[in-house]
Amino acid sequence: MKIVIYGATDIGCLLATEFFEDHDITVIDKEENRTEEFDKLDISFVQGNITDNKVLKSADILNADVFIACTAVDEANIVACLSVKKVSGIRTICFVSKEEYRNAMAFDKTDEYLGNLFIDFIIWPEELLTQELFRIVTVAHALDVENFADGKARLLEYKVKPGSSIVGKMVKDCGFTKDTIIVGIKRNCLLFIPNGLTEINEDDKLIFMGTSHSLDILAGTFFHEKEQVKTVAIIGGGNVGYMLAKSLEDMKIKTKIIEKNYERCEFLSQELKSTLVINADGTNLKLLDEEEIGSSDVAIAVTNNDERNLLCSLLVKQLGVKRVISRVSKVLNIPLFEKVGIDIAVSPKTSAINEVRNDIDETNVDILATVEQGEAEVLEIPVLNEFDGKLIKDLRFPAPAIVGIIQRKNNVIIPMGDTKLKLHDILIIFTKAESAQKVKEYFKVCV
Repeated sequence: MKIVIYGATDIGCLLATEFFEDHDITVIDKEENRTEEFDKLDISFVQGNITDNKVLKSADILNADVFIACTAVDEANIVACLSVKKVSGIRTICFVSKEEYRNAMAFDKTDEYLGNLFIDFIIWPEELLTQELFRIVTVAHALDVENFADGKARLLEYKVKPGSSIVGKMVKDCGFTKDTIIVGIKRNCLLFIPNGLTEINEDDKLIFMGTSHSLDILAGTFFHEKEQVKTVAIIGGGNVGYMLAKSLEDMKIKTKIIEKNYERCEFLSQELKSTLVINADGTNLKLLDEEEIGSSDVAIAVTNNDERNLLCSLLVKQLGVKRVISRVSKVLNIPLFEKVGIDIAVSPKTSAINEVRNDIDETNVDILATVEQGEAEVLEIPVLNEFDGKLIKDLRFPAPAIVGIIQRKNNVIIPMGDTKLKLHDILIIFTKAESAQKVKEYFKVCV
């Protein structure tokens, strides 16, 4: 697939890095915006402005499959996508940083007055980050939460605490709840797919798939899910802080927001119904102590500054907050945040890259989710004629992979080795990202 990216930004670099090995990538931008990171990739770089037809011709836009606009200027991204759509009609993906642009450009593509002038996919990274944070917050102690099959099935990730009853046991002896499967373990920065003989260690990150009900029982039995999140402190009242607080209000979770800007606090106070808005600096330890932030079940630092978020997170951790989540703008900083004790570090850029990956992937093999910053993928694959009647244990994957869930019409099945596949079943498969293509090809061999 030929992908043209407009914008030599951090997101542009992440996109190019993500896709250049499997796709033909061309980046368009001014030469002064080109960094050394782009020179390390096997891609084409076209210097110039997207409004110049010569630049579009140099990028071979007529033969491209996807155009992604991700400069730092929303208006430039929108104009670029509409211009490209007019010239070539290819699929367009537009990054925006403001809600009003997302809403304004979310046209109904069936409207006759639009003709062919519309943008196929609008991505607002902060909205995606908010959704991810909300999923994490509302499931106590979970490091990651993904919902499948209209909420009937889930993926949950937990960290094994010191002294847990499962430390030192093999997977087959842990007695995990029926209708759950442990599909992955992250240990010492290494992600792998376990088997029944794998021994569980302290500080392992365990990744489970199963029915929502069975995972609730699993969490309550092994990871204290019964400790429901009742209080949340948010440091930073920007878009993410505001949208997250609004969602938490709907869940009747007691929420506080600490925001330094007084005018922003006035806005938050008017828009939020029950959230306590505090006009203060989130790095003020005395203030955090006086406001009893340390008694919160979860504290989330979501300012636009990585250094400030790290400092705020460490301070609230010191005050005794049970779980600390931090926003990270620079994706490379995520391991550093986790290494110094931050429970969960998340990035709007990572969330956005995942959305793009899902969008450009093959239509018959969809990536439902990514796990551990893209190290693992959850694939959705339909059962075709050639696999009808096959047993799970007879599948011969060319790389480590696990069928975690089978969606059969309106039912969800957590498979065993003797489970028989049926035509039109939907398989939800967990595998490492590096193995995903081999798993896809396995199901395409007989197509």
